Amino acid sequence: MSLETPTTAAPKNWDTTTTPAPTAAPPPADPTPGTPPKRKRGWLGWLIAAVVIAGMTWAKITYFPSNTAGKEGGGKGGASTGRGGKGGPGAKVPVQVYVVAATKLSDEVSSTGSIIADESVTIQSEIAGKITSLNIREGQPVRKGQLLFTINAADVQAQLRKQEYNIKLYQDQERRERTLLEKEYISRQEYEQSNNALLTAQADLQALRVNLAKAYVRAPFDGILGLRNTSVGAYVSPGTTITTLSRVKPVKIDFNVPSRFAQSVRVGDVVLVTDEATTRKIKAKVYAINPQIDPVSRTLPVRAIYANKNMELRPGGFAKVNLELGEPAEALQIPTEAVVPVASGYTVYTVKKGKATMQPVNIGVRSNQVIQITKGLAVGDTVIRTGILQVKPGDRVTIQK
Repeated sequence: MSLETPTTAAPKNWDTTTTPAPTAAPPPADPTPGTPPKRKRGWLGWLIAAVVIAGMTWAKITYFPSNTAGKEGGGKGGASTGRGGKGGPGAKVPVQVYVVAATKLSDEVSSTGSIIADESVTIQSEIAGKITSLNIREGQPVRKGQLLFTINAADVQAQLRKQEYNIKLYQDQERRERTLLEKEYISRQEYEQSNNALLTAQADLQALRVNLAKAYVRAPFDGILGLRNTSVGAYVSPGTTITTLSRVKPVKIDFNVPSRFAQSVRVGDVVLVTDEATTRKIKAKVYAINPQIDPVSRTLPVRAIYANKNMELRPGGFAKVNLELGEPAEALQIPTEAVVPVASGYTVYTVKKGKATMQPVNIGVRSNQVIQITKGLAVGDTVIRTGILQVKPGDRVTIQK
């Protein structure tokens, strides 16, 4: 295998006398990757700047019109001209007002109450035994003394008869010894022992009769029976609930009033009671007041009574109670929304010569709709009741109907 040595062609010699030699080409530029040409970058920057300036101008005109108008020196619609520029200091704030007048004020206390029966008891057995008869008609009225049920008391009756025989024996013995004592055949001590045995036997007989009476349970007062919880033949123990008995004509309404009104409540005051179940409104009278204020709630327990002839109220129900304290009197009252609470008390905005003025006031009795003003206003004053959040002292206002 032969190795061939490559030959290099000799450089060509130019005849510079007739033809000029060619010049070397400039090296190609190496632009940085990702960098746009200089002309394109300048155009994009100007475009972004124009968009930003346009956005800032629009925001300033939209959200800060007064500042812009002020710099223009009072152009058309500018707020600094004071001739109707919307939102400027010369604009009139639309409001609704209330003209203060003397009204009748009744000091009223609202509370919640409970309806309870005039009398209510749980019918139970005092002795243990089996029920032999049951005369309970559920939900029906009964009279005082009516027999409700009986307990088996055969053992008590047997003891009673035995004691009656013993008493007859003691009576005969006491009679004989009294005769002997009169004739001085026996001592007084022997007679006293015989007499004491008779008296003891009579006391035991009385105790047995009391126990026998406990076997016959009767109604303690006129009322209506509740539902019974047992049947004939059932064995009951002392304290077992048989049924309930309630007197619901009349009914009582228990409620509490704040302690600051304790001196204003009187027996005979009329209360307006609203039954929550039927929303029926009735008038009851206060007939009892607790002599002590509850130290926990700081309220005074009060009880009213209502005839309830037509069974309008049922015991156990919930009721709303409104109690008027004293006779209605003349007072200045304004709508609740017109009063503004501040750090130093309360204020209202009044209208004087077309401008809003802040007026401090003192308040008295208040409700959901009106508040009594005890100081700071007079009859005929015009009080702003709407638009209070937009009004500042000295602002011009326009009254809307």
